[in-house]
Amino acid sequence: MAFVTGLLLIDAPASALNNLGSIPGARTDNTVGVKMIRAKDGVYPYVSAQAFRYWLRATLESGAWDWQSAPIYREKKVAYTDANPILYWDDDLLGYMRAPSKKTDAVEARAADESRAAETPTTDTITRVSPFRVSTLVSIAPANPTDDFGVMSRHEGDPVPHEHQFYRTTLKGLYSLDLHASGTFSYRQKTGFRNLDDTRIELAKEKGLEHLEAEKSYRLPQAERLARVCTLFEGLAHLEGGAKQTLHYTDVTPVLVVLAVTKGGNHIFGHIVGATGRGLPEFKIDALREALTVFQDDVLSRVYVGWVSGYLDDERAKLETALQTDGALAEFAPRIHVAHPREVYQELVADLQAHPEWLD
Repeated sequence: MAFVTGLLLIDAPASALNNLGSIPGARTDNTVGVKMIRAKDGVYPYVSAQAFRYWLRATLESGAWDWQSAPIYREKKVAYTDANPILYWDDDLLGYMRAPSKKTDAVEARAADESRAAETPTTDTITRVSPFRVSTLVSIAPANPTDDFGVMSRHEGDPVPHEHQFYRTTLKGLYSLDLHASGTFSYRQKTGFRNLDDTRIELAKEKGLEHLEAEKSYRLPQAERLARVCTLFEGLAHLEGGAKQTLHYTDVTPVLVVLAVTKGGNHIFGHIVGATGRGLPEFKIDALREALTVFQDDVLSRVYVGWVSGYLDDERAKLETALQTDGALAEFAPRIHVAHPREVYQELVADLQAHPEWLD
């Protein structure tokens, strides 16, 4: 099975992209803190995987693509999507869990809600492990968040003080997309693998999905699977989102990405970007060479390196030197392509369309 395995960096020069709410004991009652990991060597700001996935969903839904989002329903303190991966692209690639309540009042409330007229009936608990996996985005080095003090003073009377934290750092995240699982839906009686109940199985038959009897699965046509996967990466290339944008206006589109199609789901690029002793990003040529040497039989595609000019130009020059005839990466140079992140995502999409067998 093949996976798209990727690493990304987000430049956060003065940002508060994911917040935790009020800080107890702060000098103002409405002080907003940022999410951070406290470790022995310092504090690491981070963006949760949930927040990142929300940015991606919102980008895909608001973009110029034909992304099909599932409707969301709520019952008291429980919310869920329609959980129909045959119809909805986010249910397919980002997963779901649907466990319908059998309580009389819940059943009656669903029946009386006219907004749920198009809901897919659910006869059993169904779940789908997300084919798209993403890590927490963590600062590459410890950072000291700044406390910013402000006031609301556009009114008569005493100003209203408020505070919030922000930081300056580079956030690193990892992601992986299981190409085989994309557009393939199991009906096995196993937690996390029962994607389809009886209603959805009948829909799969009606729509003529391929039946993979040995896997107990149904599969969408290859063209539709490719359309969904390629659109997901288009969304990553145009990523928008993040908290406190009114005050900090941080561009969250990745400034550096490294990705490839690989045979396994384990991440081979996780340690090729780190931090110097000064806490600045460092591209580790030796780590990349080792990864490509050890896993050379597992890399199915080119290695796409997307790098925004103007960001860490000295580190980019180091990579380009390593790719020259006598450089440390010379033997891999024909398989490594360096361009703007948006361009390498487009090249990945083109290569996926040229190699549909990667989805098998």
